[in-house]
Amino acid sequence: MRIDVDLFDKCDGFTRARDLQAHGMYPYFLPISGSEGTEVEIEGRRLVMAGSNNYLGLTHHPHVVESARRALETFGTSCTGSRFLNGTLELHEVLERRLAKFLGREAALCFSTGFQTNLGVIASLCGREDVIFCDRENHASIFDGARLSFAEVRKFRHGDMEDLERQLRRVSESGPRGKLIIVDGVFSMMGDIADLPSIVRLAREYGARVLVDEAHSTGVLGKNGRGAVEHCGVEADVDLVLGTFSKSFASLGGFVAGTERVIHYIKHHARSLIFSASIPPSAAAAALAALDVMETEPELRVRVMATAHYVRSQLTEIGLRVTHADTPIVPVLVGDQDRLFAYWKTLFEFGLFTNPVTAPAVPAGGDLIRSSYMATHSRAQCDRALDIFERAARTVGLLESATPADCPGAATGT
Repeated sequence: MRIDVDLFDKCDGFTRARDLQAHGMYPYFLPISGSEGTEVEIEGRRLVMAGSNNYLGLTHHPHVVESARRALETFGTSCTGSRFLNGTLELHEVLERRLAKFLGREAALCFSTGFQTNLGVIASLCGREDVIFCDRENHASIFDGARLSFAEVRKFRHGDMEDLERQLRRVSESGPRGKLIIVDGVFSMMGDIADLPSIVRLAREYGARVLVDEAHSTGVLGKNGRGAVEHCGVEADVDLVLGTFSKSFASLGGFVAGTERVIHYIKHHARSLIFSASIPPSAAAAALAALDVMETEPELRVRVMATAHYVRSQLTEIGLRVTHADTPIVPVLVGDQDRLFAYWKTLFEFGLFTNPVTAPAVPAGGDLIRSSYMATHSRAQCDRALDIFERAARTVGLLESATPADCPGAATGT
């Protein structure tokens, strides 16, 4: 007798999200009804936005908005096809040339999203005979791209250069194979910067190529905003850099930059490029305008870093546990999932939008509130956020001197 398994049975067994919804503690897919960048409106309530990747605050910059509007009027709402066929505009090619020049690379190629960029680049360059070395805290799109490539994937402990070297040595001793080391320039949850000088040294020693995903660092790090590779002084030693337009570029899409011959190869082999509709005209124009601003208003980089440094130092003074990487990402470490959701709910009720992050986005027990800051945050908004962080922490017992505060609807960690 044949016994069939219903593919959808797993859906009935997934109850965690509905349990959180029933307790009024579900923190995801919150519909924002209005935004001014640093503040948002949700269900008629106004909150300080400390959970956005809009690091330079360009989503409402007049030049960016006007450029998107003009492209919309000129080209319409969509290209209705892939770059490979009817979906390439002159605007896309102008953007690619400008990106290559900005990054100091021979060529660049734009994809429809940052996620698709990693899928297409990694899967087109690596095959069954190759080995990919991934930091365990790399973005999910990097791991998905590695899986699609069918290459052997070796994960090394986060930031552990000795572990990376051990694995490189083992692979090298087994015979000649193509090797690619992939890391985030800035890791998206903890905000720490990859040890790129050590990585490029090991790559040279063991004959590996290096790919750095600069999603959270382009426009922010480096003297000219070229990301972690510029910040660490290793631009000439990194083979490929990737990025996204959905953060500092205030748009949607992604890019890869490197030598012309490699970009040409990716352009003709990356399935996520060839079989996806191209970046809409308005999004391409917005990214190009954001690049204009990055090049002409360097003070924005200074401002966002100063803002994050101020918030980080004040959170430390309050007594909360934060990481000390010098980036716009400032995580508050909680370490327990129930308390994490209680803290997020209390922050939200007090008027602060943040992001609760739990496994698998961070290791088990590494639960944290991910906060991030913009060049356009005012000191008054930062002080308001700090006050909320402290009052909410006392409410849920994150501080030793915690005393319950009056918080309508505050969660209790159930």
